[in-house]
Formats: sequence, structure tokens, C-alpha cells
Amino acid sequence: MDGAESGDSTYMDQAMAAADAVRGTTSPNPWVGCVVVSGADPTQVFEGATAPPGGPHAEVTALNRAGERHARGATLFTTLEPCSHHGRTPPCTEAIIAAGVARVVIGVEDPDPKVAGSGVAALRAAGIEVAVGLGEADVTEQLAPYLKHRRTGLPWVVLKMAASLDGRTAAPDGTSRWITGEEARRDVHRLRARSDAVLVGAGTIRADDPELTVRLGDGPAPRQPLRVVLGEAPPGAKVHPALELSGPLEDVLAELGRRGVLQLLVEGGASVAHGFHAAGLVDRYVLYLAPVLFGGDDGRPLFAGPGAGTIGEVRRGKLVSVERLGDDLRVEVTA
Repeated sequence: MDGAESGDSTYMDQAMAAADAVRGTTSPNPWVGCVVVSGADPTQVFEGATAPPGGPHAEVTALNRAGERHARGATLFTTLEPCSHHGRTPPCTEAIIAAGVARVVIGVEDPDPKVAGSGVAALRAAGIEVAVGLGEADVTEQLAPYLKHRRTGLPWVVLKMAASLDGRTAAPDGTSRWITGEEARRDVHRLRARSDAVLVGAGTIRADDPELTVRLGDGPAPRQPLRVVLGEAPPGAKVHPALELSGPLEDVLAELGRRGVLQLLVEGGASVAHGFHAAGLVDRYVLYLAPVLFGGDDGRPLFAGPGAGTIGEVRRGKLVSVERLGDDLRVEVTA
């Protein structure tokens, strides 16, 4: 990145950590982190992160914590281009300019049409040195749901599945509780907490009657995602209140995007999973693998429907991460 200085990466990493801490609380706004390195005493560092909707953005929080003395002549690191328009809050660019910040380092530009480079332009017009692209790959990964939504109007789709080592989700009689262990199940709740909506098919509701809520144990009550059912859920189902949608999956995603859903977690079942996969609508697969072997071909598969006809038609992704959770493995793959 042009304009990078020694030590800049450390501050951008700190800004990313601040952003990660508020993920799941800011939608439909992006989860942004900011670090202000004092212009009066560079050993003094102040950080901020985006508040829930209606609250201050990361840059304003960090500048307020820095105060006038430390903000003047400071270097400000932010994961996303500062906003330059009036929304629920005033433009962050105005706060940065008024504070007398000397230099701004940005992870990625904001593709939102209301920003889209205008934040960078406003800062440069005010005589502030601006560098863009520090940690761009990592910030892009962190903000992937937001960036996709602003570019396409559609949510980032995460398909979550759990299976035995031989790729089965249930025994031939349908019994499956529990394939994975407690740590993996806790991780699913963390994944739900980071999602704006959770979707299952009506068949899963009739078979399992899931609540689809976030249950994280101790601590403040988490924000609950919108619960979405493909089809109609029985009147007494635990999933209610839920949004019931039908029709082509592309139309379902467009409707959720209009409702401000940045990340959609698809939890199945096998027919729904196949539908999203076959249509090429999945952005990220999260697969929990348990050290269980059904040992036959009659167990229920991950996908219900026709697959690739030849090896040349197999959809290949990229391995993002493999993590051990108790006795299970969490495998994350890009589409």
C-alpha cells in the first residue's frame, strides 16, 4: 500500500479487533473499528467501534476518547472509508476534519453509493493525508457480508451443516441428535449471533421444531436474528414469530436484502441446502464434522438432490480454516 509507515499494520490489526468485538450488533450498518494514535504523544492510542444503529460510528467514538489534545495532528486508522453523508448521525469526515487529524489510513473503500470514494475525497480536499488499502485482504474478509450487500443488494449466504465423517446427517430412520458435541453446538450459536437472519425449510420445522434462537449462556442477552421459514410453519411451532417466504430462492434473497439482512445463515435441511448449493447462491460453507461413522450408504446425506454428473462439474472452493472444537472439526470453505 502506498503511504504505509512502520507500525501501521499493528494499528490496523487493533482496529480490526475492535470491529470484530461488535460484529452482530451493528447491522444494517457495517462493523467498523478505528484507532487514533495521538498527535501530541504517539504512545497514547485510543480506539472505537461502531455502535448499534443510531449510535456513533467508530471514528467518532475513537476521536471522543482521544479528546482535543490527542486528536489534533493524530493519525487515524479505520477499517472502512469514513462516511461523508448525513444519515442517523453526521458525517464522520466532518468530525475527522474538525478534530484536526493529520493523517487517515483506511482498510477498504466503502462501496455504498452514498460514500464510494467521497469520504476519501473530502478528507484530501481538507488537506489530510489519506492512504487506502492497508490490510485490504483481511478487512475485506471481515466485512464481506456488508460489502456484498452494498454492491448487490443481496445478503452474504452462509450454509451451515453438521455431519459424520462419512458425510451423513442422520440415521436411515431420521434420528440424528446429537451428531456433534457441545462445543460445536455452542459455536453454531455464535454463528447465529453474527447473522441477521436464520433460514430453514418448513420440513425441518415439522420434523425437529427448532427455536432457531441464540443461546450463549452468561452475559447480556444477545440480539436475536430474524427467523425465516421457506414455506409455512405449523401455527404452534417454536420458530414463531417467523417470516414465511416462498418462491425462487433468488427472490427470497432479494426480499431479505431489502429488509437489511447482511448475513443469512442457512441451516437446512438437506433439500434446502441442495437448493442453495445447486443454484450457486452460497458464499461460505461451514461444516461441522463429528468423529462418527454410520458405515453405510443408507444414512441421510448432506444434500438431497442430484449432484455433479462428472468430476469436471464438481464445484471446488477454497479452504478458509479448520478448527478443532472438542472432538469435532469446524471446516470453513469459500464457494
